[in-house]
Amino acid sequence: MAITPELPDLSLTTKEKHDLQFEVLSDSGNGVARHYGLVFPVGGAIREMFEAFRVDLGADHGTEEWELPMPGSFIVDRDGIIRFAFAKAVYTERAEPDDLLEVLRGL
Repeated sequence: MAITPELPDLSLTTKEKHDLQFEVLSDSGNGVARHYGLVFPVGGAIREMFEAFRVDLGADHGTEEWELPMPGSFIVDRDGIIRFAFAKAVYTERAEPDDLLEVLRGL
């Protein structure tokens, strides 16, 4: 599954647009991400860039806040134990698919 801060209608649009074959859940207001310490403010030049592309993070996320969750990958087993966690503030750094598959094969 994927979790996004987008409002439910926007996350549904994303799922349909990209023909995603997994659930896309909405974390409007970043409540879940905030609980895990994964939210950071968006300001300065980054906010200006978003605004130049007519992106309003607050409106898209159902808040007045300009913030984003760190992208991350997590594997949680059936007992609720986190078996893999990867989150970086640098959005271009993501977990390697092979690492995820290795953990999943070991479950």
